[in-house]
Amino acid sequence: MTNANARDYAGINFRFLPLRAAASSSIPKPGTLSARFDPLLKRTSPPAQVTAKPEDSALFATASVEMWHRGIHSFIISASLTKSSPVWSSVSGYYSSHYCMRALAHALGVFQIYRLKKTVVHGISGKSAHCSFNPKGAGDREHKYYWKYLKQSPLFSANPLFHDNDETGPASDAAHRNFTNYIDHLSAAPTFTPLSKEYLKERIDWISSIRFSAPPIPDRDKFPDIESVQIVAYHRIVAFRRLLDEILGTTNRYWSFHRNPSWTNSLIDFQLIESDPMESAYQQ
Repeated sequence: MTNANARDYAGINFRFLPLRAAASSSIPKPGTLSARFDPLLKRTSPPAQVTAKPEDSALFATASVEMWHRGIHSFIISASLTKSSPVWSSVSGYYSSHYCMRALAHALGVFQIYRLKKTVVHGISGKSAHCSFNPKGAGDREHKYYWKYLKQSPLFSANPLFHDNDETGPASDAAHRNFTNYIDHLSAAPTFTPLSKEYLKERIDWISSIRFSAPPIPDRDKFPDIESVQIVAYHRIVAFRRLLDEILGTTNRYWSFHRNPSWTNSLIDFQLIESDPMESAYQQ
């Protein structure tokens, strides 16, 4: 493990540390993290940085877990709609990927407060922590910023599964999503096929068994390209789980509870059959 990797490992461990012996496994109510900083940032002269309490640090951890759950749920929706609705299967698959990227960014200590157009960065120094507040840049849209931030982390910088989400070219998650959402004359609505749990389980099992030497980034020009959308989404879901397992092991009560969501009804086992270049969904 490099020193740079060690810093990000330590940061994630620090944010989950207050939850190690958590008496409650519940997810905080919606908006808890942004509400924590709203009063500070609405001041006439908001601070550039504040000391982070343990409960502040933990909110980045719980936000990351909840966002990861959102990614899993979106993936299940995408897989369910593969035949019924290629359009919404594609959109849901994209959001599964996006939520996983957000989850990893939150675990690394980054959060955007949409309403106030501010970015909160949680940093650690020894045994203490702080939160810095920065104005949201002109090009820091959520669907680009979180992805860009991960690409800057040594944990992900060399991994093609975690690329910049540049929507200007055809081979891009965002470009594919934008095409799906906004293009005219899409004409991709087949006769609706009712959902089937058996089909869903078979689809997820098939996705988890796909081998590839490079991530099949969704391509706008190959719409609906559902296979690529779902494969990279699934691998990013697994990436989050493996990374936290690597860092937290079985010692964190909160993560141990949430790493196998009960509501998936055993549809996902988070397993992969990998080619050599993808032995890990994050860089060792």
